[in-house]
Amino acid sequence: MYLSRILTLIFTLFITTLTAQPKILIGIAGGTGSGKTTLAQKIQDAFPNSSILLSQDSYYKDLSHLSLSESAKTNFDHPNSLDFALLSEHLTALTNDIAIDQPIYSFCTNSREKETKRIQPAQIIIVEGILLFTVKEVRDLFSIKIYVDTDDDIRVLRRIERDMKERSRDFESVKSQYLTTVKPMHDAFVGPSKQYADVIVPEGGYNQIATDLIISKLKRDVT
Repeated sequence: MYLSRILTLIFTLFITTLTAQPKILIGIAGGTGSGKTTLAQKIQDAFPNSSILLSQDSYYKDLSHLSLSESAKTNFDHPNSLDFALLSEHLTALTNDIAIDQPIYSFCTNSREKETKRIQPAQIIIVEGILLFTVKEVRDLFSIKIYVDTDDDIRVLRRIERDMKERSRDFESVKSQYLTTVKPMHDAFVGPSKQYADVIVPEGGYNQIATDLIISKLKRDVT
């Protein structure tokens, strides 16, 4: 009887492995204010029961050891500001059906909160962020790489609106950061990473035709 149970368990695990659906890991990159978050959200909305959405912004390095004035000097648009090792570890875990504890980052204190967010695996894993394609170890994990390409003038206006509304920034600080770090880092890292994309989408989530085409392809791939 015992041997029979063991054989049944082994057979069940074997069948489960054969029938397990492979994970689809989607990376969405592009400049600040390009519409990548909107695109990511629309894709997730199309698969409410089989997708999860992660933001690169959750993986900024913790700067709680610095004073607020010191941490404010950090170049948050440079790849070195992000904990790509942890992001890579978490994405690998999710693709192997292992839940993760995603950091919660506060832009008010430039540090991670004590709490984390438990993320369960899903068939479609969507990740969005400006620098996702700049690091090979992370870039190579994605099944589909989408770059959102939007006019600079539109992006900067969206950036100003977002930072003033959501991050309690004043106009002068937003302008100063854009000119000193955001634009130079976009030109040095974000823009060039477009070469690694499988698909380039003008306007991101605001491009309904492109969004519909991406979702239609995913629906064909998801069984």
